[in-house]
Amino acid sequence: MMVKTEVIVIGSGIAALKTALVASEHKHVILITKSKIRHSSSYLAQGGIAAAISDQDEVSLHKKDTLAAGQRYNKVKAVEKLVEKAPLAIAELLQSGMQFDRDHDGSLMLGLEGAHSERRILHSHGDGTGKYIMEHLIGCLNGSKIKVIENEAAVELVVGEDDSCIGIKTLDRSGKLAVYHAEHTVLATGGCGSLYQITSNSQTVSGDGIALAFKAGAKVRDMEFIQFHPTLLFMNDKAEGLVSEAVRGDGAILVTENGRPIMQDVHRLKDLAPRHIVAQTIFSYLQRGEKVFLDITMIKDFKKRFPTVSSLCEKSGVDLQLGKIPVAPGNHFLMGGIEVDESGRTSVPSLYAVGEVACTGVHGANRLASNSLLEGIVFGKALGDLLANVPARELPEEKEYPKVSCHIASLPNISELQGKLMNEAGIVRTEAGLIRLKNYLEAFHIESLLHPDVTGRSLTEITKANAMIVAWLIAESALTRTESRGGHFRSDYPSEDDTSWLENSVILACQDVKNRVKGRRQYEHIEA
Repeated sequence: MMVKTEVIVIGSGIAALKTALVASEHKHVILITKSKIRHSSSYLAQGGIAAAISDQDEVSLHKKDTLAAGQRYNKVKAVEKLVEKAPLAIAELLQSGMQFDRDHDGSLMLGLEGAHSERRILHSHGDGTGKYIMEHLIGCLNGSKIKVIENEAAVELVVGEDDSCIGIKTLDRSGKLAVYHAEHTVLATGGCGSLYQITSNSQTVSGDGIALAFKAGAKVRDMEFIQFHPTLLFMNDKAEGLVSEAVRGDGAILVTENGRPIMQDVHRLKDLAPRHIVAQTIFSYLQRGEKVFLDITMIKDFKKRFPTVSSLCEKSGVDLQLGKIPVAPGNHFLMGGIEVDESGRTSVPSLYAVGEVACTGVHGANRLASNSLLEGIVFGKALGDLLANVPARELPEEKEYPKVSCHIASLPNISELQGKLMNEAGIVRTEAGLIRLKNYLEAFHIESLLHPDVTGRSLTEITKANAMIVAWLIAESALTRTESRGGHFRSDYPSEDDTSWLENSVILACQDVKNRVKGRRQYEHIEA
């Protein structure tokens, strides 16, 4: 089957929907998602959406907080775009009928979260913000001309003879291949959370968009910067879901089993310190065999204030009467991703990326809480505007690739990879651990997995190959950056090194892989 359209958007989160809706004002848009439209990290987002809209707040303060959380590594222009457009983005949501929580006098309720200097977080239904913004956008989608295709996974980007992107190939659940040609293709596929053993992300968020772009020639940047959310509900050695940062914003504190506060002497902001500091502190206790809990006894009407967290706790067998929720940190958000310019263009012509899959530099080394839904709305609108007004183009012929033998059949199960990533490229990293991880990945002939043609491969095989590529990108980037900054913590390089690294990024392209694959005989003479 072959279909032709003007714009294809791959994904079903907030950035995908916003981009598609704005682009569809002037263009024919097809939106394709590998599961259901309601399966996305955006839909699961309990935190709110940040914007400087109160009289006490200023856009300059939102900017300052975003740069501080990002350890000054952010691209300042991208941050300015995010915070300056935020009040308008909220006004447009309200104008189109989105309901945010309000006080008894009808004014918008604004919450406080970690590393914010002012109350600027809007919520909907307490801790259901992502779900309700998504439902609002899905309502808009249903009233649009956008064609939505569910349960088809993008497995290959189609590249033209001029090296531009001319569409995608997909596989459905039955293994049927479809080809979609498009003048412009947008990746909005989210991060790579489910490649880690402990994550808050939807299981569909496996980094495949990053692998697809990388194989098609796009540059990938900052893959070492992964945010570990400090508080996932942790029962029977597994994460059951997210316990929103807003719970700590309302006064909950992190304690040991015998009630000793753990953040007291760690940071001046205590339990509302930047996420990487809170996550690393909890992790150090767990490594010593001590459990960590959120003490919620000081929050009045907890069930009413946090209905999503409460029902998650009850489903998982946590007795909220005891006032303690067992927590552990897990993969939450990727600050890196496909390198894009301010408009969302990748290094491959006519291929774009937006939302968590993209690296605009807006989050720097660590994302400020409640800036992710905002990023999806602001950058999605900007990319949608660009696509709506871009001139039509003639598509070139498809590029022919030489056939290459591939070692996909021997790849390990995802669960094995999840454990390796969590242990070696998780919250605390070392050179020895990262080299172990790279050697493990490279033993599976990582270069042979980079060949874009997936004809005759099953979805499971393709997913495994993509997961290996993304894991390698994380390991290589984390090994290269010999400092600690934000979401990247190296215990062998525990300090920030501004002289070597503040202005430097780890940027990887497909052709770099052979030069960087070390330790195997045929490449022994190559230095990285």
